[in-house]
Amino acid sequence: LFSTLNLSSIGVNRFDDHAMKEAVSADTYSNFHAALKSGESMDKKCANELAEKMMAWAMERGASNYAHWFSAVRGANGLKNDAFIDYDFGGEGQYGGVIKDVVHDFSGSKLFFNETDGSSFPNGGLRQTHRAAAFMNWDRQSAPFVRGGTLFIPATFVTHNGDALDDKTPLLRSQECVDREGLRLLKNLGYDKPTKVVANVGWEQEFFMVDREAYLARPDLMACNRTVIGAQPPRGQQTDYNYFNKTDPRVRAYLDDVQKEMLDAGSAMSVFHNEVAPSQYELSPIFKLTNVAADENTMCMEILEEVAARHGLVCLMHEKPFAGVNGSGKHNNWGLNTDVGDNLFVPGKTDEAQARFTAMVAVLAKTLNTHGDIIRTGVACSGNDHRLGAQEAPPAIISLYTGDGMEAHIRKVMDGGELHGYGMDTTTIEVGSNNVSPITANMEDRNRTAPFPFCGNRFEFRAVGSTQNIAFPLAIVNTAYAESMAALSDRIEGGESVRDAVANTYAENINVIFNGDGYSDEWPIEAEKRGLKNLKNTYEAAATMASDKNKALFSSMNVFTNEELEARQEIMAERFTADIGIEADTMLQMIQTGVLPACAQDLKNFEGTGLGASRQSVYAELDKEVGNFTNVLHNFPEDGSPLEQAKYSQYEIRDAMEKLRAK
Repeated sequence: LFSTLNLSSIGVNRFDDHAMKEAVSADTYSNFHAALKSGESMDKKCANELAEKMMAWAMERGASNYAHWFSAVRGANGLKNDAFIDYDFGGEGQYGGVIKDVVHDFSGSKLFFNETDGSSFPNGGLRQTHRAAAFMNWDRQSAPFVRGGTLFIPATFVTHNGDALDDKTPLLRSQECVDREGLRLLKNLGYDKPTKVVANVGWEQEFFMVDREAYLARPDLMACNRTVIGAQPPRGQQTDYNYFNKTDPRVRAYLDDVQKEMLDAGSAMSVFHNEVAPSQYELSPIFKLTNVAADENTMCMEILEEVAARHGLVCLMHEKPFAGVNGSGKHNNWGLNTDVGDNLFVPGKTDEAQARFTAMVAVLAKTLNTHGDIIRTGVACSGNDHRLGAQEAPPAIISLYTGDGMEAHIRKVMDGGELHGYGMDTTTIEVGSNNVSPITANMEDRNRTAPFPFCGNRFEFRAVGSTQNIAFPLAIVNTAYAESMAALSDRIEGGESVRDAVANTYAENINVIFNGDGYSDEWPIEAEKRGLKNLKNTYEAAATMASDKNKALFSSMNVFTNEELEARQEIMAERFTADIGIEADTMLQMIQTGVLPACAQDLKNFEGTGLGASRQSVYAELDKEVGNFTNVLHNFPEDGSPLEQAKYSQYEIRDAMEKLRAK
C-alpha cells in the first residue's frame, strides 16, 4: 500500500545544475553560469548545445513536448505544448526540397523564447485586444522538469512593452533589490565578504480531501470549491480528533504518490500530516530560493489535483471550503542568507552576529510598520476573507511577534544598550521521567496568532492563503524589506552610528511589535491606537493597493511601475467580484432547483398528519429571502469601476448571501 522513500530518485526528472554539467560541454556549462550572473544572453552556439542536450535528456524520460510554464495572474499556471519537431531546413527533403523532412529539433532560440496570444489573460489594462503579443522566457535559476510527457520550463510572462503579466516577474525583480540593498547594508554593518544576499522560503500547503463522488454531488464545490449552503455536522472538529492523527489509508496511499512525484521532480517533500479539520492535511518541502520554491509550490498544487483524480479523490485548496471548521493557509517560512553561509535571521553566538541580527529585525519592524497595508493586500483574496482572524489564521492586522526575550532586548537597545546580547539561548524542559531525556528548546515560544512570528532562524509569514501563488506576497515582502534596508543604510551613511541608527529605527516602529493574543477582542482596539491598519476584507485591501505610498515603494525598487501596480489593483478587484458572482449565482441556482423543491416536498409529506405546522412559516421566510437576494443581484452596478463593483460585491451581495444561508 505504501511506497518506499528512494533518495537516489530525487530529482531524476529535473534538469538541475548537476544534470546540466553532465550533459553539456565545459564551455557551454561555463557560458550558462556566466550569462546567469551577468543577465546577458548565452553564446548562440552554447545555447543551441544546451537546448539539444536538454531535449535528449527530456526525451529519455518520455517527453515529446516542451512548454514554457508561466504564472499568469489568475491562480493557475499557463502553458502550451510544443513538440520537439521542426523541418530540416538545411536538408534536401522530398521532391527536390519542395517538401522538407520533419526532424527532432529544439534550439537555443526555442529554449529562451516563446510567444502566445496574451489577450485572454488578466492584464488590468496593460495591453489591448488588438495588441495581444505576450512573451515567455526561462527563469534560468529554476530548473526545467519532466512530467506527463512534457518538459516544463519555468518562465516569465510579459507584454511587448515588458510589463509583467505574471507573478514570477515581480518576484525576480524583488530578489534583485534584496540582493542590492542587502549587500549595501551588510557593508554598512561591517561585513565585506558576502557577494550575494538571497531570500528563501519553506512553504506549507494545507488542503482538504473529499471523495470524488461526493464532490460531483455538490454544485457549489464544483463551481466555487466551497460549500455556499449547508448545515453543521454533529461532529466536526470539536474533539480535536484529526490533528496529527493517523492518516486514512486511501489518503496515505495518495500522499505517498504525491511525495514520489514531487521527489522525482526535484522537490524535497519532507513532511505530510493530518491537520485540524476533518479530512484536512498539510505537506511541505525543505526550503529553497523564493523563485524556485514558488515554482515548486505551483507544481505541487498541480500534482495534488492530478494524483487525486487517479485515486478517486478531489483535493480542495480553497481557504474555507467548509464553514465551522478550520480553513487552509500556506505558511511561508521566509529568511535571508548570504553566499558565504550567513543566515541573517539567526542571532548567533558572537557579538558581531548578534548585533547584525538585531539590525535585521529592526529592518523587519520598519517593513511591517510602514508597509503592513500592502503586505496585507498581498494575501487578499475572496477565500482568505473567510479565514483571516479565525482560529487557524492570524488576523488581518499585520504585526511582528518577537517573543518576550527579544522584545526586552530591543527595549534595552532603545534605552541606550548595545546591539548584541540576544543570542542562541535555550531552555531545558524536564518531562518528569527517567525514560525521557531533557528537551532543549528555544527561549521564545511560538505564536500562531501572529502574522509574522519569529521561529528561531526565520520569520513565518502565516497569512498567505492556500490557493495563492506565493510569488506575489513574497515579492511584496522582499520589496518592502529591501526599501527598509535602504532606509537603515541611509541613516548610517548619513552619519548616525550603527547602534544609534538601529535604536532609532526601533523607536520609530516599536508599535508594530505585539507578543500577545492576536485572536483577542482587545487586539483590534489596541492596534488602532497604535496606528496599525485593519483591512478586514479583500475590497478594503484592494482599495489601498495603488496608493501614492505604495507606488513610491515599488517604483523606487524597480519592481512595479505605477501602471503595473494599478493593473494589479484592477485585476484583484475584478477577480474578487467574479468569485463572489460565481458563488452568488451558484447559491441561487442550488436553492431554486434543490432547496425550495425539497421544502415543497417536505410540506407535502406532512399533509393530513397534523405535524410540521412550523415548517410552513420557516419555508415562507426562506422564499422571501430568496426574493430579496434576487433583487440584490439584479441591482449589481454593471457600469461601475472594478473597485465599485468589488465594494458592492462585498457589502451587498456577500451580506445577502450570509442572510440567505442563515435561513
